[in-house]
Amino acid sequence: MTSSSSSELRTLTTPVGDARVDVRAATGRRRATLVLGHGAGGGIGAADLVALADGLPAHGVEVVRVEQPWVGAGRRVAAPPPTLDRAWLAVLEHLAVTGPLLVGGRSAGARVACRTAEAVGASGVLALSFPLRPPGAPEKTRLPELDLPAAVGLPTLVLQGTRDPFGGPPDIPPAAGRLVVPVEGGDHSLRVPVAAGGPAWASLVAVTLAWALEVASG
Repeated sequence: MTSSSSSELRTLTTPVGDARVDVRAATGRRRATLVLGHGAGGGIGAADLVALADGLPAHGVEVVRVEQPWVGAGRRVAAPPPTLDRAWLAVLEHLAVTGPLLVGGRSAGARVACRTAEAVGASGVLALSFPLRPPGAPEKTRLPELDLPAAVGLPTLVLQGTRDPFGGPPDIPPAAGRLVVPVEGGDHSLRVPVAAGGPAWASLVAVTLAWALEVASG
């Protein structure tokens, strides 16, 4: 999947180091902006984030992928949650998005988006592979973080692989305004084995686009 939208790379200063952002402008009228963070084990080149950046702008959704400062600094271990949040909040302040703002990310990036969505004035939250618990430790639930957007009335879309060791769709209880979409056969990267149908990126983009436009329209 390729995008005909323009791509702009920026470096933004935050209190915890420089963050880098990739901005894919919407073609035609911008109907919403989706700002995405990455996981603790990788950067903005994750396949699902790339698929959204490539697929959404042609339909009026600007996509901004945010690389946390710890990645640009060459560190191998992610910064602690408060540091991630500080960087994210600073980036959103720099971006000064006008119009409907959607925030989200994959794994740790989804956690950041959930914790800060209300503070940045988001209209909705996209959670890709939300890490509900560390593998093998069901008692260490992170569900309260996922519940934060719904608790303040923000629509939340969760795309969760059925083979995710951090928790699958059945582990996410219903909540007002929260839509959980299972990715059949998907692991924590939302990758689906070829034998089970192969990459699910086209479906991921379609589901996200429909949700984003609905939220943006109010």
